[in-house]
Amino acid sequence: MLNKNYLEISQVGIEFATSGEPFRALQNVNLAIAKGEFISLIGHSGCGKSTVLNIVAGLYNATEGGIILEGREVDEPGPDRAVVFQNHALMPWLTVYQNVELAVKCVFKKTKTKAEIRDWIEHNLSLVHMEHAVHKLPSELSGGMKQRVGIARCLAMQPKVLLMDEPFGALDALTRAHLQDSLMDIQQRLDNTVIMITHDVDEAVLLSDRIVMMTNGPAASIGEVLSIDLPRPRNRVVLADDPAFNHYRQQVLRFLYEKQKNPADKNAVAG
Repeated sequence: MLNKNYLEISQVGIEFATSGEPFRALQNVNLAIAKGEFISLIGHSGCGKSTVLNIVAGLYNATEGGIILEGREVDEPGPDRAVVFQNHALMPWLTVYQNVELAVKCVFKKTKTKAEIRDWIEHNLSLVHMEHAVHKLPSELSGGMKQRVGIARCLAMQPKVLLMDEPFGALDALTRAHLQDSLMDIQQRLDNTVIMITHDVDEAVLLSDRIVMMTNGPAASIGEVLSIDLPRPRNRVVLADDPAFNHYRQQVLRFLYEKQKNPADKNAVAG
């Protein structure tokens, strides 16, 4: 049985200071996540998805409520929560190997030998099929390759929770599909707990165990949570004609386009 209380987002609310009245981005956000579960956050731009992710990452402190991971409250960044950003965030002057090494040494410098660190870096690069590019600089890589390195860097930290902020949003459709397949394979092999922000409904249904649909801000919260009961491993070609896949897809689209109308630009501060 899954332990739904592995990661708890408990009664989270947050306000941001403005020149006028404080802006309340989130209010009463509650979600219990199981170990090894893949969660997608979806909603209109400005509804607070990135704000939720940043609170879990410890980059923002909630005004109310908090985050509990394995029974311990967290309110600052830590290696137990690694973030894959949309723009990969690689150091341009470091090679692929050195970019991953930077993260690994922060976590394992005192517990692994130099040889173990080298083997661990190479292992995690092999997980994302980038072991051939260890000596390349980010400028020599395609967008998809850079994201693979960013994912390897996070996996090499052995985080308890992998946080992904639209990691494939800037990629072309074919590259995005390949990385989605890689992510599904890695997550199934390693049993990672993943929270991913996406605007892509098909991506959310393909990858997720549950899709968390957020209401529009201000004072955004969780509107609906949809459990995706599709067997794994998942094959996108097979699922394209699967009535269940399309039923889930329609439920998400109905929430976004019928229950939650497109918000005004003034909500964009919420992320």
